[in-house]
Amino acid sequence: MKTDCHNCPLRKLDLFDPMSKDEVHFMSKFKTGEFVAQPGTEILAEGASSSQLYTALDGMGLRFKTLENGSRQVVGFILPGDFIGLQSGVMGEMQHSVEATTRMTMCVFNRSELWDLFKYQPRRAFDLTHVAATEEYLLGEALAAVGQMDGYAKISWVLNRFFRRLTALGLNENDQVPLPYRQQDIADAMGLSLVHTNKTLAKLREDGVATWANDTLTVHRPKMLAENAFERGTRLRTRPLI
Repeated sequence: MKTDCHNCPLRKLDLFDPMSKDEVHFMSKFKTGEFVAQPGTEILAEGASSSQLYTALDGMGLRFKTLENGSRQVVGFILPGDFIGLQSGVMGEMQHSVEATTRMTMCVFNRSELWDLFKYQPRRAFDLTHVAATEEYLLGEALAAVGQMDGYAKISWVLNRFFRRLTALGLNENDQVPLPYRQQDIADAMGLSLVHTNKTLAKLREDGVATWANDTLTVHRPKMLAENAFERGTRLRTRPLI
């Protein structure tokens, strides 16, 4: 059964900026349906054009690029509330691929109607620009972590980001959040070897800071994890929900 935009569970979260009644009404017409992707499903392919755009309603995924030698570079993670396919909508084709890590439910929008958003809902259009700017900001933060932090800080940084974002999504129970990715995914994203990643995770566990096991991240000392990531006191930015 399709989730009505007026009853969207994500809109209730403080992580996302509020929407007016007119904006919710517009989005309910802009949305054409929902798509459920099973784990491992390629949602969007690098170099391909898609007639559809998506917002992740539930579940998690990956953004990645495939290099000429066949190796895969993770360039981002998709969590509930993330908008998917903007590159195809604006540039004509995707510059990276998107794959479902877990079972994902996504709101579906027609790419051909994207310009109606700019024509009739300028505030929503600005929100879409905000989404693009947020992605640019996050990529800059990730690049700084990859280029300037040691392995211990890098892993602390990415785990802290997951912990804070998933907490804001209401997925934290007793300092535990779901983290269904592989160690290889984290290693690829942070520019580390799998061996180094495994040893660093073991060190964080031994230090009593965090434990990642059975697709669950348990943060025993949230303040220490943030300090290890040089993010003590950093405010989690709110974002528009498309």
